[in-house]
Amino acid sequence: MNSYEKAIKAATLADNKKAENIEIIEVADLTSITDYFVICSAGSENQMKAISDEIEENFKKEGITPLHIEGYRSATWVLYDYGDVIVHIFNKDSRMFYSLERLWGDAKRVEFDPENIE
Repeated sequence: MNSYEKAIKAATLADNKKAENIEIIEVADLTSITDYFVICSAGSENQMKAISDEIEENFKKEGITPLHIEGYRSATWVLYDYGDVIVHIFNKDSRMFYSLERLWGDAKRVEFDPENIE
């Protein structure tokens, strides 16, 4: 699975658990740390953990394990680093505060429509 497919899969899995405001940002031309950010919001701590678990469990079935996980216990900002894709799952306040979309404003946005996934 290439990095684009991995980003789309992570976004789709987040959507399966009703994540809000899902965005995929291609940052490969701006940084060497990763190719894509997948950013989404959760309405509660339980939803944040459900989204996290959905992504981690489904990726694990494909033999994809994160290099690093941060924030799962605090449940304000959970980060999964898959090397070429970094998944950010925020509660609404943290997402507004950190505003990654604004910080990476020069990055390309990837069209993501969960209704039209192949």
